[in-house]
Amino acid sequence: MDIVLRDVDEFLARRIRRLAEARGWALSDALLYLLEQGLHVYEGETPGFDNQEVDVLQEALAALQSVPDDPGYAMIGRIDDTAQVAQD
Repeated sequence: MDIVLRDVDEFLARRIRRLAEARGWALSDALLYLLEQGLHVYEGETPGFDNQEVDVLQEALAALQSVPDDPGYAMIGRIDDTAQVAQD
């Protein structure tokens, strides 16, 4: 299928050409890539992750959330609510 874009802003066209040149892509390949990425954004999808990768990421996050509270590792980055603040 062919799609023709008319009256493309010159600044936008230059940006697309620069991206194509920087990546070593044909202009048509750059346009297809940019259209696909833009559609992912508007459709609410996460570009770059397939369903299996999303599942693995969710499992990893769940495993991190189940790290037990102990006086060492699990406290990294957390505030100890029971700690007394030393006052002068």
